[in-house]
Amino acid sequence: MLKGFRRVFALVLIAAGAGLMASEPRDSAGDETEAGERAEPAEAGDIKTVYILPVRDQIGRPIQYILRRGMKEAVAEGIDLVVLDMDTPGGRLDTTLEIMEMMGRFDGETLTFVNPDAISAGAFIAASTKEIYFSPRGVMGAAAPVTATGEDIPEAMQQKILSFLKARIRSFTEEVPYRADVLTAMVDASFELIIDDEVISAEGELLTLTASEAVKKYGDPPFPLLAAGVHDSIEALLDDRFGAGQYEIKEFTVTWSEHLTQYIASIAPILIGLGLVMLYLEAQSPGFGVFGIIGVTALAIFFLGNYAAGLAGYEPVLFFLLGLVFIAVEVFFLPGTFVFAVLGILFVLGSLIYGMADIWPEEGFSFSPEVLIEPTLNVFAGLILAFVLAILFARLVPRSWFLDRLILTSAISGSSQGVLAGEGAPGAETGAAASPASGISGKPPIGARGRAVTDLYPSGEVEIDGRRFQARAEYGSAEAGAEIEVVRYGDFVLIVREIS
Repeated sequence: MLKGFRRVFALVLIAAGAGLMASEPRDSAGDETEAGERAEPAEAGDIKTVYILPVRDQIGRPIQYILRRGMKEAVAEGIDLVVLDMDTPGGRLDTTLEIMEMMGRFDGETLTFVNPDAISAGAFIAASTKEIYFSPRGVMGAAAPVTATGEDIPEAMQQKILSFLKARIRSFTEEVPYRADVLTAMVDASFELIIDDEVISAEGELLTLTASEAVKKYGDPPFPLLAAGVHDSIEALLDDRFGAGQYEIKEFTVTWSEHLTQYIASIAPILIGLGLVMLYLEAQSPGFGVFGIIGVTALAIFFLGNYAAGLAGYEPVLFFLLGLVFIAVEVFFLPGTFVFAVLGILFVLGSLIYGMADIWPEEGFSFSPEVLIEPTLNVFAGLILAFVLAILFARLVPRSWFLDRLILTSAISGSSQGVLAGEGAPGAETGAAASPASGISGKPPIGARGRAVTDLYPSGEVEIDGRRFQARAEYGSAEAGAEIEVVRYGDFVLIVREIS
C-alpha cells in the first residue's frame, strides 16, 4: 500500500512540473488623433495600463504565437491599450489574416507604431488596429501579394486574392476615412488614388507612404491620410496621449520558446504518443526511471509549447493531473471498479485536446468544430502512435539488452535480483540464471510459488527461489508477504495470483 501511494505521489509531482513553463511629440501632426482632434490627457490618478507587443522580422508562426499569447493576457488582465511595435518586411498571408482576426477580439484600444517599417503583411496588420502612428523614419506600404519566393502570382489567382483582401480591408477600416483606399492602393497597382484633385498613387504603381506623407491632411474638415501622428518613441507617443506619468507599461517577455514553438506544434502528435506510451511502460516498472523521465519530458514540452503558442494556460495541466489521480486510484487502491479508470482517461484525453484549443479569456470553452477538429485529430494521431510504439516495445525490446538495463537497475540487499527475460533473450528457453553481473535471471516455471515482497497494486516485486522478479497480480491486488503462484508470462513481468 505504501509503495502504491508513493508511486501516485511521484506521478502527480512529476506531472505538475509539466505545467510549469517624457519627451515632446516631434511633429505638429503628431499630437492629433485619427478623428482630427487633440487627445485629451488622462485625468490625474487615472493611470492607463499599456501592453507593448513586438512585431519584428518576418510575419510567421512565431509572431502569431507572440501576439496571440499577448492579446489573451491583455484581455485577461483588462489592459487599456495594446501597442504593436512594428518593424517587419512582411511575411505569410495566411498568418497575417489570422492575426488580423485575432486583433479584433480585443475590446480595448489598439494602435500600431511603425518603427520604422510596416511593409506588405505588416501594412495589413497595422490597418487592423484602431490607430496608426509613425516614427520619423517610418515607411508603410508595398503590400501586393506574391509567392513565398517573391515571384508574381498568376493573374487569375491574383485577382481572386486581391478581391478577398480588399473586402477584408474594408471590413477593418470602414470607420476610418481614407484608410481603405490607401490600403487598396498599397495592394493593387491598377488602383489610382486621388484625393482633393491630388494624385496620391498613380495607376501602375504600388503606394508606399513615408511618415510625413502619412500624416498629411485632406478634405474638409481636414483629416490625416493614414497616420494619427509622428513621434520619436513609444514613450513620447504615450506621453502625448495620456500625459507624462499617467500610464503604466506592462512588460511582455518574448523568449526563445516562441520560435521553438512553431516546431513543437508540428510534432504535437509525436509528443503525445511518446509521452503516453512512456508513462504506460513506467507504470509497469518498479520505482521511477528512464521511461517515466522520457514520458514526463515529452508531455512537458507539449504543454509548455502550447502555452508559448498562446493556446493554453495552466488549466489543461490541472485536468491532466486530475486524470492521473483518477487512474492511480483505479490501479493502486480500487482495482476492478473501472469508473475511476474511465474518468481518468477522459480527463487525460480532454486535457490534451484542451491544451491545443484556441480558447480566449472570458469566452469560455467552445465546442465549435473549428476549435476542436484540429486538436482532436492531433490527439487521435498521438493515440495511434502510442499504440504502435507499445506493440513495438512488446515485440522488439525484450529481445535486446536495452530492457535489462532499464527495467531494474538497483540491487536489493540480502538477495539477488532479476529481470524476466523476454522471448529470445538469454535463458528464456532453459530457465537458467545468467551471471550475477548481468542482473538477468531466467523465467521461473508456470506454477512456481513464492511470496510478494511488495504490495501488488497490481504491480510490484515477488521473490521465487531466492530471486526477485517484477510481477503483476492477475486479478485485484496482493499485499506484501502474501503467497503467490506464477500463472503465465507477460511483457516484462510475471503474472501471478495470490494463493488463498
